[in-house]
Amino acid sequence: MLYSSGTTGRPKGVKPAFGGEKLGWVSPTLLLLCQKMCGMAADSIYLSPAPLYHAAPLRFSMTAVALGGSVIVMEKFDAESFLGLVQQYRVTQTQLVPTMFVRMLKLPDAIRQRFDLSSLRAAVHAAAPCPVEVKQSMIDWWGPILIEYYAGTEGNGVTIIDSAAWLEHRGSVGRSLVGEIKILDDAGAELPPGQVGSIYFAGGPAFSYHNDAAKTAGAHHAAGWSTLGDVGHLDAEGYLYLSDRKAYMIISGGVNIYPQETENVLIQHPAVLDCAVFGVPDEEMGEQVKAVVQVQQPAIASPALAAELISFCRRHLSAIKCPRSIDFEAELPRTPTGKLLKRLLRDRYWPGAVR
Repeated sequence: MLYSSGTTGRPKGVKPAFGGEKLGWVSPTLLLLCQKMCGMAADSIYLSPAPLYHAAPLRFSMTAVALGGSVIVMEKFDAESFLGLVQQYRVTQTQLVPTMFVRMLKLPDAIRQRFDLSSLRAAVHAAAPCPVEVKQSMIDWWGPILIEYYAGTEGNGVTIIDSAAWLEHRGSVGRSLVGEIKILDDAGAELPPGQVGSIYFAGGPAFSYHNDAAKTAGAHHAAGWSTLGDVGHLDAEGYLYLSDRKAYMIISGGVNIYPQETENVLIQHPAVLDCAVFGVPDEEMGEQVKAVVQVQQPAIASPALAAELISFCRRHLSAIKCPRSIDFEAELPRTPTGKLLKRLLRDRYWPGAVR
């Protein structure tokens, strides 16, 4: 039984509905993604930059082995080391998260150009929304070999999109491969294309949370549909676009603000290596937007840089979405798979609050 990453709370044990599969059984969905879309085969060299106690690294590594390929597992992700391993072992497939893309893109050009990455056939990414500019830069660098999916440890639904489709639907995480996508308002009613709401999957595999009937019930609609707790919308062609985790939505003066949009702008600034945006208490507005930033060089963190970053945001976003203040940290808390543990930062600003 695998556990969720715990990015919004304590990790939850995910109990799938077992179907009597034999030992060594490989999910048809994984086979489709790994074999058909990524070209994984007996001659594959798969590089996992994340530990195997999380769902995606474990499942992709197991599938690579089941298909006869070889697997290389990094003990800890490092941007330059990752590129070196691709060159050294002639890696053919890998799976990353957007933070890893950012770390590699912010390496000096001389380092990036040092490595031969021509062996790569497919680079899968998931776990968090990828800023459009970051993904475009990766396609420009590696070619149209990026394949993105949206799913969770719960396995209740999957969307997928390749580089060609993404270039026509920039920012999308694809169309449904497993489960029918439903976008619901706060009352549980379906919303039409273009409107933002909670993302549910209908008709996907069943699951429950170990010893937590309340959380299991909270993840399910009366119709039996289930959610991972994310917010987004569909376009007219059925492509899904993520806004953010519902738990991270900021409500300021009655306006819903999705931090991911602000984070996507901040990470483009040359000085920023990592960032987190969330709501903090505000007597007048209820919440105000706060950013915590990790800079490339700790010595440059200053009130002047904070002001510059706020100004940078305001050149790209409406003022209400921009940070009112910025704090600096030496390093932001992330899981070994690269997921941001935003709650650990946010809770510092909500003493005694239950959120």
